[in-house]
Amino acid sequence: MWLVVVLFCLGLLCLIKGGDWFVDGATGIAERFHVPELLIGATVVSIGTTLPETMVSATSAVEGVSSIAYGNAIGSIICNTALVSGLTIAIAPSVIDKKPLKMPVAFFFGSALFYAGMAYFFGGFSRLSGLILLAGFCVYMTILVRQAIVQGKQIGMEKAESEQEIPHKDVPLWKDILLLIVGAALIAVGARLLVDNGTKIAEALGVPETVIAVTFVALGTSLPELVTGIVSLVKGHGALSLGNIVGANLLNVLLVSGLAITLRPFEIPGEKLIAGMNASLVVDIPMMFTVMILMTIPALITGKLKRYQGILLLALYAGYCVFQFA
Repeated sequence: MWLVVVLFCLGLLCLIKGGDWFVDGATGIAERFHVPELLIGATVVSIGTTLPETMVSATSAVEGVSSIAYGNAIGSIICNTALVSGLTIAIAPSVIDKKPLKMPVAFFFGSALFYAGMAYFFGGFSRLSGLILLAGFCVYMTILVRQAIVQGKQIGMEKAESEQEIPHKDVPLWKDILLLIVGAALIAVGARLLVDNGTKIAEALGVPETVIAVTFVALGTSLPELVTGIVSLVKGHGALSLGNIVGANLLNVLLVSGLAITLRPFEIPGEKLIAGMNASLVVDIPMMFTVMILMTIPALITGKLKRYQGILLLALYAGYCVFQFA
């Protein structure tokens, strides 16, 4: 059993380091060719930080472990919002710019309502619903890239001049490419170790796979977002994590779930029941909406992230974890 635990932890480490190297390599290549910084953050970094969730859910779906494919995406959204953002906001509440958040927030709730509708009315997801989610991802990224290009042009001349004066960092192109390739490989290996050994741990402990997915696996694949939040906090930019979390959560619905469902459609896991009802429909999905509403709506109304939001989010996450293992 100890070997299984070690391999599970090794999988987490591979995901963390792989995601780190992947983002570093991709960002280095983008910067080398003078791609606007806003465009880098909107595409490469946001996708890079959700690669662990994507690989874990896709691998699980292909292998027929639907409970992890499903639970990882939902659990990551809850973990990102209630734990990562909750911690950041509780320690360093701050003022935010409401404008850039309106479109991602609206896109998230629209996508999440479609996702929840499939779960409640059909009890599962068809390949068509997966393709619709992936199409939503393409539309979202297209809009985001266009916005980034427009904003990039506004500062393009100034940035180009400054970049001409300041030489590129002394890192050879081959190293950035190597980081990109090795990072992607580590993510793939980490996803495999996490899924295989997470399933074994669940079976050995008699804990439903869905519970493992929405807690341990979700926390492990959310570590890139957690690191980003902590770094932002240390550098005095706590509000930055809000945009990162909203974007990551949206990708969890559209890309992570969409890809997993398209590869292998599945039904909502029913391993845990509450009064004869599926616990995921009664607790997990409502919790996802609750924490996102608590984090985003007050911020969009007031333009501020307040400490009470962070404390309440952390309390909700603690209660959620206690419930899962009760």
